[in-house]
Amino acid sequence: QVQLVESGGGLVQAGGSLRLSCVASGRIFSILDMGWYRQAPGKQRELVAALTSGGTTNYEESVKGRFTISRDNAKNTVYLQMDSLQPEDTAVYYCRIHTYYLTYWGQGTQVTVSS
Repeated sequence: QVQLVESGGGLVQAGGSLRLSCVASGRIFSILDMGWYRQAPGKQRELVAALTSGGTTNYEESVKGRFTISRDNAKNTVYLQMDSLQPEDTAVYYCRIHTYYLTYWGQGTQVTVSS
């Protein structure tokens, strides 16, 4: 059974950096894309960054130039490097892997940015 486990969240001051990791256990076939989403209190979950199997990236407008999504296939891991963090980046961040057949979600990791 496939499981996604995120880590790397925490409390950071504005202007700081965090690196989120999402490790996938189990075999995952026919991946279309991998991505990071976030959900702030009282708001809908939104896409932050996505990486297709072909290597194309897509970023939410407010994080362009600050966040970078990457993957390590050998480690079954997708990363989100977050720089120049701002209080509005505070949210629970979720990893998602989308395949032809199923979509997998992690349990989320809290990111809190203090001003």
